[in-house]
Amino acid sequence: MRGRRLTIIGGGVMGLMTAYYAAPLASSVTVLDKSRVGDPATASFALTRSVRNDYLDLEYSRLAFEARQLWAELQQRSGQRLLVDCGCLNLVKTSVTPDVGATYAARSFAVLEELQLRREQLSGPELAERFPQFEADGGWLDVDAGFADVAAVTRVLSAALPELGVTVAEGTRIRGIARDGDTWQVRTDAGTVESDALVITAGLGTNEVLELIPGCATRFPLSPDRPAQSKYFIPDPSTRELYTEKVMPVFAYLDVGIYGHPLYEGQTPGVKIGFYNPPDATLVPSGIGSVEDFVAACMPGLRDAPTVDVAEASGVDTCFYDLVGDDNFILGPVPGADGVFTGVGWRGTGYKFAPWVGRVLAQLAVQRGTVYDIRRFTPGRFAPGARTAAQAGGKAS
Repeated sequence: MRGRRLTIIGGGVMGLMTAYYAAPLASSVTVLDKSRVGDPATASFALTRSVRNDYLDLEYSRLAFEARQLWAELQQRSGQRLLVDCGCLNLVKTSVTPDVGATYAARSFAVLEELQLRREQLSGPELAERFPQFEADGGWLDVDAGFADVAAVTRVLSAALPELGVTVAEGTRIRGIARDGDTWQVRTDAGTVESDALVITAGLGTNEVLELIPGCATRFPLSPDRPAQSKYFIPDPSTRELYTEKVMPVFAYLDVGIYGHPLYEGQTPGVKIGFYNPPDATLVPSGIGSVEDFVAACMPGLRDAPTVDVAEASGVDTCFYDLVGDDNFILGPVPGADGVFTGVGWRGTGYKFAPWVGRVLAQLAVQRGTVYDIRRFTPGRFAPGARTAAQAGGKAS
């Protein structure tokens, strides 16, 4: 039954997806954002973001695949290409990581196998024939994977939400939040917005919003992070076609902190390669300490390629994100604030989960419950006096 009014604080991809799924269920949906949708200064927006299933954790892999089905539904309904299905290749080179069985590639492949998701294991010679862009001793391919065209996603949601009756208020500063009976009142520079439920998808600004809620003492252990390096390697024109999304997959060597995207024709200037400290893998000692080191070891065709910093080239591909103290998402009702829900702490890997997160938050806020088991992600683990998963030794792998 329609009737619940919903206010969403934060207009990144999580907030927009929540609005998208809530609109058919609620009597009104309002999104408040302090900047603007698609602002390059926000964490949600880049040019491309990985969409993959290959996690070490079974539950994250399962949910990633669930999210992928929702991406596919949105893509079909919109008639726009949102997912570039080029696969995701995890690399292994024994001169870099001698213990093949302990690598992220082998271990995440075992999870794909347990879930019976589509996958391929390539020996060194098979890898050289299939993907000659790489020089490695093996490749483990997550088939139903690739990357999201973030600009296309933003355009589709920006167009769909007004048609669904959603109000998106950009450049809106929140000055106060109050409770009047069963109604939440969010006071902004432009006036007061009243609703029956609040969803907070404000990223690293989430705690600032929680401070405005009377009687809510919950705060989350959030910290910012971003890749140490993120560069585009621009291939020679004679080999350019070899590095496009048509023939080259998303790739990663997470044991040494490397991830990369193929050249997206018409969108990016080159092959994107980032070097970072992955939250879901443990870096092993190696001779790779930069994107240049990785290219020298594993991508011979780009060794002499000119480079440009991703942020400089795109203006939006900043790739910064919010980490959580216990390395798990935060998703669910906020303790001490009846009718308030939140989603935050995406660990640099959250974009691919956005439609699933949006659906969960919409169900919680409008229908007062969700079909998914989200106990692992409960915000209550950070309520005052709660024993967190990190304290209990429950950090995700």
